[in-house]
Amino acid sequence: MSIAERLKTLPFNVDDTPHIVVDGAQCRGCDTHACLTFCPAECFTPDSKGGIDYYYIGCIECGTCLLLCNEEAVRWNYPKGGYGISYRF
Repeated sequence: MSIAERLKTLPFNVDDTPHIVVDGAQCRGCDTHACLTFCPAECFTPDSKGGIDYYYIGCIECGTCLLLCNEEAVRWNYPKGGYGISYRF
């Protein structure tokens, strides 16, 4: 089973409020768009205007986007208690 297939089996308790907000306008100035390559959950997708869209529901809360992106582009917090990914069953 590939890593992508394994990630899809992890349970999530999804909150209506995103724990990560991406400013797609800030992403337009990025030369590398490393988030498209290095996010293990593949939560980032390019939009039609040269920015980035983010789908927080599949996020595994690893923090890779914080390491790769500038501080203005990504606002990241842990999900509220009881929400987000569950690594234990």
